[in-house]
Amino acid sequence: MFYYIVRRILQLIPVVIGVTLILFLLLYIIPEDPARLILQKGATPEALANLRAKLGIDKPIYVQYWRYMKNLFSGDLGTSYRYQRSVNSILAEHYPYSIKLALAAIIIEIIIGIFTGIISAVKKYSFWDMLATISTTLLVCVPVYWLGMVMQVIFGLKLGLLPMSGYGDGSIRYYIMPALALASVSTAYVARMMRSTMLESLSNDYIVTAYAKGLSQFKVIGKHALKNALIPVVTLIGLDLGSIMGGAILTETVFNWPGVGRTVYLAILQRDAPVVIGGTIVLVMIFVIMNLLVDILYAWLDPRIRFEKKEINV
Repeated sequence: MFYYIVRRILQLIPVVIGVTLILFLLLYIIPEDPARLILQKGATPEALANLRAKLGIDKPIYVQYWRYMKNLFSGDLGTSYRYQRSVNSILAEHYPYSIKLALAAIIIEIIIGIFTGIISAVKKYSFWDMLATISTTLLVCVPVYWLGMVMQVIFGLKLGLLPMSGYGDGSIRYYIMPALALASVSTAYVARMMRSTMLESLSNDYIVTAYAKGLSQFKVIGKHALKNALIPVVTLIGLDLGSIMGGAILTETVFNWPGVGRTVYLAILQRDAPVVIGGTIVLVMIFVIMNLLVDILYAWLDPRIRFEKKEINV
């Protein structure tokens, strides 16, 4: 397991290089001049030239890329063109909001998704099963940003029950709509996978044996069927945490949430390349790290996986 973890960590290096290279090329072919965007109209050619030299964007792209990678591996994500601040400090300022929103969405996904999947499997072909199937199908098909705007109109504008946007005083009322919108699609997938894996687990011989021993349905499901059924679901939830962190751009923008997703979105509009690249790199790192943690948890839930990994290492 140790060598597997080390190997996965080393795999981060080509991923980071590939992401930064692609972003550099995409941002380089955009015709906007960062110096002109910062100084706006009326700037003299001398002022523009001086600012380009200060930012280092007067050099060829391979020189800029090499300089950026050297700073990156020392932990420096660069300086924002727009705000003339360290990208590290900008992301550190906004990431707590994104993490809080992502955790709220994951809690909703775990509670509602797993519970709905279990009920749907145990009550197969019942009214509750049909309701869950229809609901999850609709949620998968509905765009997150559209669902968010509909919730704003209904619960914020029409009924006045919840604030329409912003972080406000940080109370739970400000989390409800963005967290529900962000978790909607993932919750539907978790519920459908939970139903599928639970049905498969309930059809195994050891479940029949447990019932034959006189165990109650609660013990059979909670003690025997649930743990094996959770293995692929845990994988999905773990990956979703990384995906939610990276996929919250639209949700944070719709709800004017002061997280890193909205910060990256604004940086894209402002052609603020260091913030775009730095934010994307951090999002990719979170996703890969979550993959690693999920694999470790996967091995803990299923001892057969730990045994297979030991055999491979030997």
